[in-house]
Amino acid sequence: MKVQAAADTGSEAQRAWARVRTNLRESAGARLFEQWLKPMELIEDADEPDTVRLGLPSAFMTNWVRNHYADRLLLEFRAQLPQVRSVVIETRVVRPAPLVLVAEPAAGADSPAQPTPIAAPRPVPPAPAAIKPVVAQAIGADQPAAPRPPLDPRFTFDRFVVDGANRVAFNAAKALAEPGPPRFSPLFLHSGTGQGKTHLMHAIGHAFLAAHPDATVLCMSAERFMFDFVASLRARDTFAFKQRLRSADLLLIDDLQFIAGKDATQEEFFHTVNEIMSAGKRLVISADRCPQALDGIETRIVSRMAVGLVADIKAPDLTLRRAILDRKLADLPDADVPAEVLDLLAARIHANIRELEGALNRVVAYAQLTGDRIDLDFALATLGDVLRGAQRRVTIDEIQKLVSQHFELKPLDLVSARRSRAVARPRPIAMYLAKRLTTRSLPEIGRKFGGRDHSTVIHAVRKIEELRDQDRDIDAAVRTLMRELEA
Repeated sequence: MKVQAAADTGSEAQRAWARVRTNLRESAGARLFEQWLKPMELIEDADEPDTVRLGLPSAFMTNWVRNHYADRLLLEFRAQLPQVRSVVIETRVVRPAPLVLVAEPAAGADSPAQPTPIAAPRPVPPAPAAIKPVVAQAIGADQPAAPRPPLDPRFTFDRFVVDGANRVAFNAAKALAEPGPPRFSPLFLHSGTGQGKTHLMHAIGHAFLAAHPDATVLCMSAERFMFDFVASLRARDTFAFKQRLRSADLLLIDDLQFIAGKDATQEEFFHTVNEIMSAGKRLVISADRCPQALDGIETRIVSRMAVGLVADIKAPDLTLRRAILDRKLADLPDADVPAEVLDLLAARIHANIRELEGALNRVVAYAQLTGDRIDLDFALATLGDVLRGAQRRVTIDEIQKLVSQHFELKPLDLVSARRSRAVARPRPIAMYLAKRLTTRSLPEIGRKFGGRDHSTVIHAVRKIEELRDQDRDIDAAVRTLMRELEA
């Protein structure tokens, strides 16, 4: 009976995997799916019917998929197979089996000549990966307590780059993880997407477990909290779910904003927070806004968050972005990335740290796949769409205002019919900048400069390009203006 059940489970898992792949292709898009998700293979294991194992051919791809799709894969599989409790993403390198050659008998021997057999390929155990397999694990009513939460091994305090933008949050996180009674709880971390909230939360978990190896630490997103709470309601068994959450010595809840407007989930969340705080245990919550700005979150939950310490993480400045790239590059010992490429990424990608690291990973990955050397031209060609998307939208009005201020003119002087010496250089510089920094067509630029013809704009652009090679003052002025406009 057990063998038959395993076979049935395997067949069911394959069918579920086919449906999951279809859903991923539709949601992720063909290009991303082909590059990162298509190489995944389902590894069936009859001994673990509640665990899905997925293999990828390289540690780099494993790292990327686990960062971006671990939670999504778990949700997709549980939608198809409710018995699934975890998804393991690992690196599997399949090497060809060695050829086994059998010597032919000598001529004249009694036995007839036999063809040389070749050994059939044998399954090869997964090669040890540089990065540990990541388990996307659900918290369900019937699931036993895990010895360790699914904490990312990269997210530790010593790998967090500290600066004025995040120093308060960093120090608060370290203080909460220290042994002894907590000085405050809960800790509420808030910032925009990809600024380091999740890193600090996982770092707290690692540090707390290092100080208290036998402690129970639970880490989940608010979306996971909602998903598993609803699953326990459907199973008519919420007791184990409640008991496991409330028995945690450290509870980490990421992205609180995702339960906005979910009344039943917020009710359970409120009681969980109360139990944790009443027991004097540690609680860490993160969101993309401060508690008072969370729309759709009950007032009583907001008031509980305000009882502890609220710390924000500001957007990283240029210096911090550059330091983060240096730290990230230290994790890629085989990557040779020139300083000018790192400067480009730090200057042009400022939306969030995750995009910054993703851009570096992309440059390194493309260089490894193509065998090309990384330089400024290679980075620009590889990240053209990323850099264009990250670039701030500059308007012609902004250009005219800044150029007139720089050369001590009135904005009207740039669009007037005057041909005096005072506007002989500022006007073509403004046209040049409009061509370089905006998506406006030549006729549109001409119209914004007093209804001039597009040929006038072409002449101005060519003239400034020549002067930048010949006149250091003109080149310095253009560089300064571009830097201020792109800031």
